[in-house]
Amino acid sequence: MAEVESLLHKFGQDAQRIEDSVLIGCSEQHEAWFALDLGLNSSFSTHASLPKSEVETELQGSFIELRKAIFQLNSMDSSLLFTAQALLRWHDGHQFCSKSGQPTRKNIAGSKRVCPSNNIIYYPQMAPVVITLVSDGTRCLLARQSSFPKGMYSALAGFCDIGENMEEAVRREVAEEVGLEVENMQFSASQHWPFPNSSLMIACHATVKPGQTEIQVNLRELEAAAWFSYDEIATALRKKGTYIQQQNEAFPFLLPPKLAIAHQLIQEWVEKQTCASLPA
Repeated sequence: MAEVESLLHKFGQDAQRIEDSVLIGCSEQHEAWFALDLGLNSSFSTHASLPKSEVETELQGSFIELRKAIFQLNSMDSSLLFTAQALLRWHDGHQFCSKSGQPTRKNIAGSKRVCPSNNIIYYPQMAPVVITLVSDGTRCLLARQSSFPKGMYSALAGFCDIGENMEEAVRREVAEEVGLEVENMQFSASQHWPFPNSSLMIACHATVKPGQTEIQVNLRELEAAAWFSYDEIATALRKKGTYIQQQNEAFPFLLPPKLAIAHQLIQEWVEKQTCASLPA
């Protein structure tokens, strides 16, 4: 706390700004962890922004976009940072009551905001997203968007529409993005994901009939999509080196970072294929 106050004071900021911090977790020693948006060179912050380069010099480090940092983070740090970004973004976008137009107030932990004029309580929300690894029995289907890192392919994903259940969302997304009809599906796991704002990733495996595998890529949604064999996926999983090193290959083929639930889906598929190939 003292270090943050000192930093704010050095750059002409009121220490009262610490009250804008949000609770993001607790250590094994029961120490509370909070996150604070410094608004570095940001025109969107409700406070005066701090000069990024000068703060980096003061802290003897450098800031990096969270999307890039996930390739280097461990699971505990990523969970804290994911929560921090999602909560801070939510508070930044809910400064005013949608009914009265009056400023809302954050509670101490940052778990909600309240409008003093009508007592409406606003809670942070997550948007449900289905992410699906499609297989035809011997191959899995991966796709990429233009915003992905060079050479990276991932499972199909999309937001659930109002009124849809998980199964309906999976069938619709697969049909919309690659023109395939899902035959069977199985839930795998879920994960909070801070992009684009705050999403609940619902991970599933799905299969299509072996004779109905012709892909029709929706270029409004995807840049490319293709079937990949077990050997191609297993080789990609075994790759060593950093993402930057792998991207510099002549024909890079990268999978999502280990922290992403898409990576877990792909790993599960490979393990299932491996078990299926073993003699009974």
